[in-house]
Amino acid sequence: MAVRNNRLSAEEYQQHFSDIHPPFETRDAALVEANRCLFCYDAPCTKSCPTSINVPKFIKQITTDNLKGSAYTIFSSNIMGGGCAKVCPVEKLCEGSCVYNFMEEEPIAIARLQRYATERAITEKWPLFERKPSTGKKVAVIGAGPAGLSCAHALSREGVDVTIYEKESKGGGLMTYGIAAYKVTPQFCQEEVDYIIAIGGIEIRYNTTFGKDITLDELQQQYDAVYLAFGVGLARQLYIPGEQLDGVVDAISFIYDIRNSGFPAVPVGDQVAVIGMGMTAIDAATQAKRLGAKDVTLVYRRTQQEMPCTEAEMNIALLDGCKIIWLAAPTEILGEDGKVTQLVCNIVKLEDAANGRRQPVITDEQIILPVDMVIKAAGQMPFEELVHSHQLNNDHGKIATTSNGVTSIAGVFAGGDCVNGGKEVVDAVQAGKDGAKAILEYLQHRNGNNDGNHL
Repeated sequence: MAVRNNRLSAEEYQQHFSDIHPPFETRDAALVEANRCLFCYDAPCTKSCPTSINVPKFIKQITTDNLKGSAYTIFSSNIMGGGCAKVCPVEKLCEGSCVYNFMEEEPIAIARLQRYATERAITEKWPLFERKPSTGKKVAVIGAGPAGLSCAHALSREGVDVTIYEKESKGGGLMTYGIAAYKVTPQFCQEEVDYIIAIGGIEIRYNTTFGKDITLDELQQQYDAVYLAFGVGLARQLYIPGEQLDGVVDAISFIYDIRNSGFPAVPVGDQVAVIGMGMTAIDAATQAKRLGAKDVTLVYRRTQQEMPCTEAEMNIALLDGCKIIWLAAPTEILGEDGKVTQLVCNIVKLEDAANGRRQPVITDEQIILPVDMVIKAAGQMPFEELVHSHQLNNDHGKIATTSNGVTSIAGVFAGGDCVNGGKEVVDAVQAGKDGAKAILEYLQHRNGNNDGNHL
């Protein structure tokens, strides 16, 4: 791979990775947008939010300059409302449901208004929640990502003492290590984590790996309940020849390195192919371009109609100069002297299937892309071995739970990506809330009965 570190100046890195969705610059600008809201009864924006934020209420509070009240409304439903305002696919959630869409007008900028309220709260450390006196109950949470932090905060508010075990050196999970740097900065992620645990009663033990440094048996002996929220993170392999060549990387590691090591330290090729069309693929492609790659091409075996990412995300890549090849399936990666030089793709046709979704059928027709870097973004896999080793009921590594996060082991709960396989940050936050509710019910009814309700 043509490694090109330090190809950009510090100013260029700053420009390329600056906030892609800038906040309102003035109070008046926020008020003008907030006053556009129709404050719908039975608001569709609230219904489409996985955490059920009362959108009309928090916007109305902004119009009356009740910013603390607005932030409280948001955080009461979504303690990571600050981060979600930056990374949520609002086009298919709250803003996509705004009634203005049906009038062919711009929807309310809900995310920017949410950010307007929450950033002030986080930056100025507004103490919006008061913790109840300690109950003496202790809960262990595995993972300081959105699900784990959400669960911990909800439990702590009720007086439960929480210890979070996190394998990384920083909290935030996907927010800190798995999202494009131009969407959310490491500094903000740290501030958000600090804000969440400032309520008290929450300790985070970093650099502690579940299954290695601490086991489920040990946690069950030390705590009244355990909540598993260790996410997913294993890159799905392509299982094609040449996958092990130098210059072939997975998108998860690529994005992690950018977030963890800094822009100049991450090698990037001149001619980059990204395999996949999900949000992670878009983040990898756009960041490769912004790191200085000359040509970046996204390769997807279906059409735009089937792509996992939103149209807004796709447009970010297109505006950055990335190209897209539809209906092409990588079948081989070629190289010289152990380094990747070409990506071979076969043209695909989609045929109707019994399940209603058109299925790709590979043809003999090929296209060959000259590349010096291939980024695999074909999906993520659960930590199947970790789940099996702890004898949890599961579906191919995804922990099996009831709707409220109860697992097959009494007193052990789970939520977030390790259960759903990898959804949005906002879904993980809601899972954490659901898990906390189930844990509180379990603790209340545990007196003299350690069986609990489980699968």
